[in-house]
Amino acid sequence: MSFETLGLGPNLLRSIEEVGYTDPTPIQQAAIPLIIEGSDLIGIAQTGTGKTAAFTLPMLETLERLTKDPARRGKTRALVLSPTRELVVQIHENVSAYARHLPLKVANVYGGVNEAPQKKALRGGVDLVIATPGRLMDLMGQGCADFSGLEFFVLDEADRMLDMGFLPNIRKIVKDLPKKGRQTLLFSATLSRDIEKLTKEFLYRPKTVEIGKRINPAETVRQCIHEVPKSAKLSLLKHLLHDNDLYSVLVFTRTKHGADRVARQLSKSRIPTSAIHSNRSQNQRARALQDFKDGKTRVLVATDIAARGIDVEGITHVINFDFPPNTEDYIHRIGRTGRANSQGEAISFITPEDHGPLRLLERKIRKTIYRKKVSGFNLSRSSSATKFKPYKSKESGKSSHSPKKNPRNRNQKSGNSRRHSGQRRSSGR
Repeated sequence: MSFETLGLGPNLLRSIEEVGYTDPTPIQQAAIPLIIEGSDLIGIAQTGTGKTAAFTLPMLETLERLTKDPARRGKTRALVLSPTRELVVQIHENVSAYARHLPLKVANVYGGVNEAPQKKALRGGVDLVIATPGRLMDLMGQGCADFSGLEFFVLDEADRMLDMGFLPNIRKIVKDLPKKGRQTLLFSATLSRDIEKLTKEFLYRPKTVEIGKRINPAETVRQCIHEVPKSAKLSLLKHLLHDNDLYSVLVFTRTKHGADRVARQLSKSRIPTSAIHSNRSQNQRARALQDFKDGKTRVLVATDIAARGIDVEGITHVINFDFPPNTEDYIHRIGRTGRANSQGEAISFITPEDHGPLRLLERKIRKTIYRKKVSGFNLSRSSSATKFKPYKSKESGKSSHSPKKNPRNRNQKSGNSRRHSGQRRSSGR
């Protein structure tokens, strides 16, 4: 099946070709025709399977087709809610690429930045608004938004938004949206049964598209576990980073303080590292993420909430420095690698305190995760003060922290675009 068979117009198909997408992913094949025909939809698929394009492409197609109607001009016609600033920015980047040949205006609304441009955009009636619930609620309270002409309402990463406590804000936002003539879409990587019941509040007779097994992590991610005392985790992390294959690494910690501490220690060991969490300013977070995308930093240390917007192609490894207490967070974490059929690896550090959550995870995914011993690492002699010696490959003799040619850049030359999420030449998130 090709994008031409899904009901998309020539302007969108032109953009899709320019972006470099070839074949639609399964979630796109199933969802796009249903959205174009006007159905409310629940889309469930693992991270990295193309959910962003699955709802934005048919939405843009409908908006363009109806944009000639004078009654629709000057009104906000589509609203996408997403849980984090980074994810809002990522969706906006993708939409801007898809809509480059369409007569549509798009705006972002999120906290941590000057709200004046956002107020102006809302009052000006842009066609599509991509927003976080908190900032949008603030601006709606100031009378800046008019959604009387809304045709699309999208809840992206719906499970995480509800888990993060956004349900009251979402309910207030929905009260101000038109009840008739509105198509509602809900997309998520995972969706528990209890949360799924709440969708009855927002959707009308929705159709459900579910790709892959519920709860199970992506099959393209190799998973392993390292048993390690808490005091030796930092030493083990430095030891693993001797390996040149770990050239784009996302490290998860449980707390913001822990993220800063790990990033600081790795930087002292001459490993290019930055941290991203909710205490960092928007500019700091954007710069850290961009440096990671560009390959200027090899390691990005993050907390769960901040990492919701990390959508970077080519992440080779996810390392759970602190093992997550629940299954959903584990799945979301490891879904940052192995995206859209590329291979990735997830490594988890397990202390005695983590055995309970680990057993629960393995029961839910119905799989025993491989326990792996680290070659050349002595747990009894390790300490957080271990010095990092740059790894030198036998072939090149170059150290891993300052390679002459970054593997990430070689991927770009072969056609992998970093500006858009997805498979090597497809459209995934």
